[in-house]
Parts: sequence; structure tokens; C-alpha cells
Amino acid sequence: MAKIKIMTDSASDISEKAEKELDILVVPFKVAVGDKSLTSRVDFNNEEFYKILEEADSTPTHSQITAFEYSEIFEKLFDEGYTDVINVTINKDGSSTNSNSIMAADQFFEEHPERKDKFRIYTIDGVGYTGAYGYAVEQAAIKAKKGESAAEIVDYVQDWVNNCTIFFAMYTLKYARKSGRIPSAAAFAGELMGLRPIMRIQDNKIVTNSKVRGDKNIIPEIVKLTVEEMIPQTPYCIVYGNDKAPADELAAILTKKFGYAPAEMYQIGAAIAINAGPKVVGAIFKRNKK
Repeated sequence: MAKIKIMTDSASDISEKAEKELDILVVPFKVAVGDKSLTSRVDFNNEEFYKILEEADSTPTHSQITAFEYSEIFEKLFDEGYTDVINVTINKDGSSTNSNSIMAADQFFEEHPERKDKFRIYTIDGVGYTGAYGYAVEQAAIKAKKGESAAEIVDYVQDWVNNCTIFFAMYTLKYARKSGRIPSAAAFAGELMGLRPIMRIQDNKIVTNSKVRGDKNIIPEIVKLTVEEMIPQTPYCIVYGNDKAPADELAAILTKKFGYAPAEMYQIGAAIAINAGPKVVGAIFKRNKK
């Protein structure tokens, strides 16, 4: 009988409650703050990291999850009797974490060829960030508990992440400028003019979809874009940072528009906040490709 383990990394922003209730293995990213190395979800929670981010003299950075870390995890899961491991990682173009998982899996079977018929490792590129793949991971864990096969779960996850879009906005460009996500000159000019870029994340890319002037126009623009592109009657999620008020406002408007509430709300953690800043809001959904 199959025994399936669903795993992901901490950039999925799955809550600790969901992690425990759904028995998801969340591998934490390490964060460097000055000369200190801290482990997300272990050495700090989200609220504590926002304070660290605000007070840091230089921009904190996060490191990839290494092949060695994955190798140790795969060995442990095999010893615990798992037959299938489904690992959904952060966007492969934004981190070497995905390729490190693949490398570790290849090495595992090179060292243990006799285990190929007893143990399967699926590494799936999450394509995006935060709840864009975090939601798929949670649903995968629910499906595993219901007894669905690893193949069915993998198909579901790949379909979701390959057709998922996030529209999100940062309320300040300071952190994106520091991290290099937005060129300094463009970010500085944008701040002076009160411009707020609405970013689109899909197909492993982050692009500026549109720009609005002033904070008050952020949510109406995200609502407009989401209504235009979301497949009707499908689940959607909300992402937010250190201020939940914009997320609650966005959720209320979309609930009225669609007739049902968001499936989940995800608070961004360290891996995303480093580049986007602590105050963000966004919508996550499966897009209509017509």
C-alpha cells in the first residue's frame, strides 16, 4: 500500500496550522541577517521577521535549500516507510532549490539502485511563489489523506501551478529596489510619482503588468485584473504581508464579485518579504487561457 509524503519549502507560506493538520513536511530556508544565519519558522515567525527586516542595516538574503539537506530528508523518509515523496518547490528560475532536489533524488538512486521499485521521488517546480504553489501543496496533502494515488496528485499539482497567476502590489518599492528586483532609478522615480506597479507572476516570470497612482487604486486594479482572467467558479486565494487590512478589503470585494470567499489567505514569510517588503497584497487564481 502506498504511503505518500507531501513536502515543500517555507517560501510556500503554508501556515504552521496547515503544516501540522495536513502532515506536510515544510523545509525551511535559511536567512542571513548581517553576520547571523537564521532559520525561518524556527528562529523567528513572520511578525518577528518584519521587525528584523525593518531594523536591518542591509537587506537580508536567503540561501537555497541544498542537495545535501534533501538527501538527508529522502533517506529519513525511506526509513520511515514512505513509498512516494512529492516535493513542490519554489520557482526554479528564482532559486536553485528545485534543481538541488532533483540532484539529491538522482544521487539517492545512484547510491541505492535496489530501492527504485520501492521508493519514488517527484520534484515539481512550483512555477511561482508563496500561496501560488502553497495552495496546491495543501490540496495535494488533502488528496493524499483521501487515498488518491501519487500520479493523480502529481497531475493535479502540475495543472494548478502551470495555470496559476498572481497579481500583487507592493506598497513601497524600497525593498524591491534594495534587492534588485526593480532597478534603483525606476523605483526612485516611481516613489516620487506615487506609482505602484501591479506585478504579474506566472510561467516562472515576474513582470510589471500595469501601474496605478497611489495606494487607493491598488485593490481596484487587482480586482479588475482578477475578474477578467480567473476561470469562473474556481478557487482563489489572497496573499498579504504585515498588514491584513488590504487583504480583508480585497477578499470582501472578490467575495461579493464571485459569490464565494477565498479558499485561503497566505501571509508572506521571510523568503518573499526580503524582495517585496512587508506590506503587500495580491490575488492568486487559476487563469482562463482563452
